[in-house]
Amino acid sequence: MAVDSTNRFDPDGGPSGARDAAAQPEFRPYDHPAAGWGAAKAVTEFMIGKEKEPILGPRAILKMNHENGGFDCPGCAWPDSIKGIHLDICENGIKHVTWEMTHKRVDRAFFAAHTVTELSGWSEHDLENQGRLTEPMSYDPDTDTYVPISWAEAFELAGRALRELDDPNQAAFYTSGRLGNEATFLYQLLARELGTNNLPDCSNMCHEASGRALQASLGTGKGTCDLADWEATDALFIMGVNAASNAPRMLTALAEADRRGAQIVHINPLIEAGSRRTIIPHEFLQMATFHATRTGTLNLQTRIGGDFAVIRGIAKAVLEESTRDPKALDQEFIDRYTTGFHAYRAKVEATPWSEIERQSALTEAELRKAARIYCDADRSIISWCLGVTQHEHGVDTIREIVNLLLLRGNLGREGAGPSPVRGHSNVQGNRTCGINHRPDPAFLDRLAQVCGIDPPREDGKDTVATIEAMHAGQVRVFVGMGGNFALAAPDTAYTVEALRRCEMTIQVSTKLNRSHLVHGRRALILPCLGRTERDEQRGKIQETSVEDAMAMVHLSKGMKKPASPHLLSEPAIIAGIAKAALPQSRTPWYHYVGDYDRIRDTMARVLDGFEDFNRRVRLPLGFRIRQPARELIFLTPSGRAEFSRADLPDTTNAPGTLTLATIRSHDQWNTTIYSHDDRYRGVKNLRTLVFMNAEDMAERGLELFDEVDITSTARDGSTRSVRRYQAIPYDIPRGCAAGYMPELNVLCAIGDYSTQSDQPIMKNLRVTIERSR
Repeated sequence: MAVDSTNRFDPDGGPSGARDAAAQPEFRPYDHPAAGWGAAKAVTEFMIGKEKEPILGPRAILKMNHENGGFDCPGCAWPDSIKGIHLDICENGIKHVTWEMTHKRVDRAFFAAHTVTELSGWSEHDLENQGRLTEPMSYDPDTDTYVPISWAEAFELAGRALRELDDPNQAAFYTSGRLGNEATFLYQLLARELGTNNLPDCSNMCHEASGRALQASLGTGKGTCDLADWEATDALFIMGVNAASNAPRMLTALAEADRRGAQIVHINPLIEAGSRRTIIPHEFLQMATFHATRTGTLNLQTRIGGDFAVIRGIAKAVLEESTRDPKALDQEFIDRYTTGFHAYRAKVEATPWSEIERQSALTEAELRKAARIYCDADRSIISWCLGVTQHEHGVDTIREIVNLLLLRGNLGREGAGPSPVRGHSNVQGNRTCGINHRPDPAFLDRLAQVCGIDPPREDGKDTVATIEAMHAGQVRVFVGMGGNFALAAPDTAYTVEALRRCEMTIQVSTKLNRSHLVHGRRALILPCLGRTERDEQRGKIQETSVEDAMAMVHLSKGMKKPASPHLLSEPAIIAGIAKAALPQSRTPWYHYVGDYDRIRDTMARVLDGFEDFNRRVRLPLGFRIRQPARELIFLTPSGRAEFSRADLPDTTNAPGTLTLATIRSHDQWNTTIYSHDDRYRGVKNLRTLVFMNAEDMAERGLELFDEVDITSTARDGSTRSVRRYQAIPYDIPRGCAAGYMPELNVLCAIGDYSTQSDQPIMKNLRVTIERSR
């Protein structure tokens, strides 16, 4: 099978349009500090020039990420400052908020003027740039348009579709991570009272490997560090993260670490702007004097997928050092708190340096330099993101990270531990509050006891399995709570076809996106309040809670008048669907929606760590969910932290092929495209591109902006191609290439997912690249 995609969106599954035909693409390597005046200029142009929000925009900045009445940034999940910084913000966060607060509207007149077929040819940027959705809409196949529908009619239509299923497992309930904790709890309660654990979420595509690896090694699915640890550590190892774009507020922590003398090692195929130096916008003196601070001490430019070999090499150097200096290991910690050390040591000693060098694309000397930093540091943190997880061996790599931390007792004490970087605002809270297709039996027992339901016990379907089931006609109703499923998922053509085979698709959204145009036989668009907007229920302003990447739970309170009087909150939408789908339900759905404290009271009885929820969440910085592993309590079968001993994976390429990773540009957030520029990589007016090593380009006779065809080969032998992308020479290891998601998701076959985590391997696609014909 071959799938071909062009530069405009193909209704059968291609990427979005990615450049203005009237403007020429530009490329000029970026050598300025991250953030600083470049970010200030970009924010001003976006807020005032593009979105025309000169008053509400600045007001929102002063409310974002503030306790006591502020709202949580709907962008990344980086923790709010524990120091009470007045402007705890970043460029992408401001763009995300301003994008949500836009004055533009997508109303019934818009839908009447544009058919779905017409809109399907628009780019992702152009779709979302139309503005906020204003009222519920239903797809009319006779006119190929969305038409207005009342909330009562929409709920009845959705409820009937769910009631009439032959089996509850013919429904799937997806969430993107933007959902607050209270709505999350109601959402999973709806699914489980209906009778299914089909709760796929974006974690299935992003950090599933992290959860499984940490659970196996430490007995917890989360990292153990908090922001105070980042402020106390002696060494930070940052892996597979583009900090300046994906977690921009991390730059503050990196700059502060450098000032106090901590070492910062970045491990990534691309040397990103955030790994060199920065000017923090809220540090006014540094801004005024153009004074930059380092954000990196050492860059290790591994090949794509070589992270395991890097960590194995550092561990090998540490173990060799321990034969000369016993203090290189924390033997007391190892003996008291771990199991499997001797077998792990034997595995590392049996791994030759030559193979570590070959798989990592780094020299022994470079890896020993990193090991020296690790050994010299009393306390170390290792942090990672999707550059580590979206591989076949993602779980093994993260377990190897834990192995390295255990060697020197870097766990259970200030300034040390594993610290995964979650990319979406409340994706960790979604998992904590019940969005899990493989629920814990103890959680289901408490849910049954407290909520009076009989939840299903068999595992549900994750993201890939849901797509396959829709494609096979086994899932007939798809509910998407936020996000842009059609483009976020792998194998775009296959996913599009799967969604179109559904009886009904229901999308709860704030803005128009691709998933509204790729729909089932019947389709609903249900517009909801944004994070920035006031949520008033029965005369009382409500607050919702979110959990950040470091397990801190705090309240978020919208400040802006809703974009339309017809918008409902996410809890209200869930309750409306639930009442229609479960007419005999004894769950007090509307009672819950009338006051979110009532939801939190129930959550406190069901969820571990949420005891006394309503009081604790109103503390100045909220509260941190207890992490047993942080206290050296390991909920593993052995009761100890468990060393793993996986073999080194093969990351090398077959002759003539390259390994391609899908990445985000700086001017996008997940599938939301703000512009066709990528300032930190020096690109303007181009998204249909591929970054390549200059020698790999020369070998193929390619020069800057030459058009190329990229073809991936799946495990089953099928191929998928994109045509007429433009090649850009970039500082990336030989044999490696990179390009943007969601455009290149089409190259990841539905069957190409990790057997360890079930995550699509979007950072490890085997491709050929040749000049376009």
